[in-house]
Amino acid sequence: MSEPDHAEKAVKNLTAEEATAELARLSDEIAQHDIAYHQKDAPTITDAEYDRLRRRVRLIEERYPNLIRKDSPSQKVGAPPSNRFRKVRHATKMFSLDNAFDDKTVYDFDKRVRKFLGLDKNDTVSYVAEPKIDGLSATLRYEKGRFVLGATRGDGNEGEDVTRNLETLDDIPKSIKNAPDVVEIRGEVYMSKSSFLALNESRVAKGEDVFANPRNAAAGSLRQLDVSVTRSRPLRFFPYSWGYCSEALGQTQWGVLKRFEDWGFVVNEQMKQCASVHELIKHYHKIENNRSELPYDIDGVVYKVNRLDWQERLGFTAKDPRWAIAHKFPAEQATTVLREIDIQVGRTGALTPVAKLEPVTVGGVVVSNATLHNEDEIERKDIREGDTVVIQRAGDVIPQVVEVVTEKRPKDSKPYVYPTTCPACGSDAVRETDEKGRADVVRRCTGGLICPAQAVERLKHFVSRAALDIDGLGAKQVEAFYHDGLIKEPADIFTLNQHRDALLKKEGYGETSLRNLYAGIDQRRTADLDRFIFALGIRHIGGTTAGLFARTFLTFDKFRAVAEKVAAGDEAAKEEMASIDGVGPTVIEALADFFGEQHNIDALDRLLEHVTTTEAEAPSSDSPVAGKTVVFTGKLERMTRDEAKARATSLGAKVAGSVSAKTDILVAGPGAGSKLKKAEDLKVRTMTEEEWLALIGG
Repeated sequence: MSEPDHAEKAVKNLTAEEATAELARLSDEIAQHDIAYHQKDAPTITDAEYDRLRRRVRLIEERYPNLIRKDSPSQKVGAPPSNRFRKVRHATKMFSLDNAFDDKTVYDFDKRVRKFLGLDKNDTVSYVAEPKIDGLSATLRYEKGRFVLGATRGDGNEGEDVTRNLETLDDIPKSIKNAPDVVEIRGEVYMSKSSFLALNESRVAKGEDVFANPRNAAAGSLRQLDVSVTRSRPLRFFPYSWGYCSEALGQTQWGVLKRFEDWGFVVNEQMKQCASVHELIKHYHKIENNRSELPYDIDGVVYKVNRLDWQERLGFTAKDPRWAIAHKFPAEQATTVLREIDIQVGRTGALTPVAKLEPVTVGGVVVSNATLHNEDEIERKDIREGDTVVIQRAGDVIPQVVEVVTEKRPKDSKPYVYPTTCPACGSDAVRETDEKGRADVVRRCTGGLICPAQAVERLKHFVSRAALDIDGLGAKQVEAFYHDGLIKEPADIFTLNQHRDALLKKEGYGETSLRNLYAGIDQRRTADLDRFIFALGIRHIGGTTAGLFARTFLTFDKFRAVAEKVAAGDEAAKEEMASIDGVGPTVIEALADFFGEQHNIDALDRLLEHVTTTEAEAPSSDSPVAGKTVVFTGKLERMTRDEAKARATSLGAKVAGSVSAKTDILVAGPGAGSKLKKAEDLKVRTMTEEEWLALIGG
């Protein structure tokens, strides 16, 4: 389904300020829904809104790539693993997939693949199409042919050890022949429609709660501490990919799938090799038309480039492979009543409206909340409390208010009046204007440090999974501790051991839970540099930018020294920051604002009394360009610009967008202009594309 025209137009009109605020709000909201879906197996909203929110993130980030945050939905997958199971670090990351909602997006995907690989329209690109099973992702590790470890996807980096549970599935061979010494096979654990219905009938007969849909039933059945419960549930497994392998599995995606069959796995019968993007679309619509007749739930079709050497060249973004995409099915809709509009205050003071709905089931998921984005959206759709609204669901997890059913509007209905004061502290809430007089799309509380909502949200951000990720200290605990006066700023978290007696009096806290909390906090007294910078909550500095700073400066002291010079107006320091590819004027101004405030410096110093930051990993010295700052300019003929940047980064180089005195190498192709001249003036080493390829080994 296409992004609505008004949303596309809105993104095109967003200023950098507006875009930053929008990305912050979307990242926080999607993270909460990810936890509800992936970790708790209990989504709180429908798929349509979730996919729509992710599409909006993608559109904004395409317009402002320098604003991509580390906690952005585009940079991560899933949710942190539950503490109920032992955590497993994946040997290679488990990625999610980018989504397409219409045929045009699939054709655009094919064009991107061709452009990245430098192919023309006459070159054949073969794909494999496979149904997107609505289940739970899992990885299976085999060593010397024996199944030794099984895990959930978790957040993509760490999952849950569910080996014993997966051993109960008949579809998973306990041993495989003629396999590499080590191979990780990845796929989807699911439950058939008939088995799901039978399970729910059994639960009703026993007076137990029923599962909302087959996906939740499969996830809940697999993640059981009592393995006998899992064994009693009819779970199935389809393999579709692989992780770490000690040797190559084949030359094509299709060939590897056939090898899985030889090992005894059940490969989905709807998978098909397609010689063109046109065949993909045709196969998609065939599956769509027959969807109801399939014995299992699917929510789309996945397309993968067939040649594995091309997959390797295409590589990955932070979140998903460039060589695959999921083509989702159209949205499902339902009608319900919007009971009230709740205003929530974020850590940057943004007032975000949330629709509280009469619970309604859409596509098997009960929906009770939906985001309304901002006051302009409410005014444009004329959304009012008490309205009957159409809710739309598409894809995997979340809902969208599509429209108001005006003929059912109560006679005494009044237009919603957006608050101009903060509901948390009573301070004025204003829409800032830029230098051109354009109003920010977001209304913000001006209370700053006196606003309890902002203080609490900043603390929640500090302990969030993309920041310090402190086990046992989540959003609810932070809020309770703040209101009890136990923590007011991040440094206070690390002195919670001084409040042992007060904590033991709180409901839910005993000796064991308190010991676990303190252990979780102690584990974060040493923090990764990028996580620490991100955790500070500096406006406009998301996770991706924090990672850029970590890779550039390597230590917090070096980063802080330059940032403080920026705050003092040092032009050389500003130029040093600006030379980092992906760091623009908005980020530099945000650094100046943060490090220019003495209360921030004091709070930071108090925090650093308890936390030590690790030194970022220096690039491998094996590469001749490790640690070098490289700029590409002009037309490249042997590879595309995207591929060149991706290759340089993989070799440990820092790719910059502009030439400065800190640039080590300028790679100049035909048509190089001002960057080449500046490099020559600064006596920066310049080379042709051929010389660059010779340097890095082709």
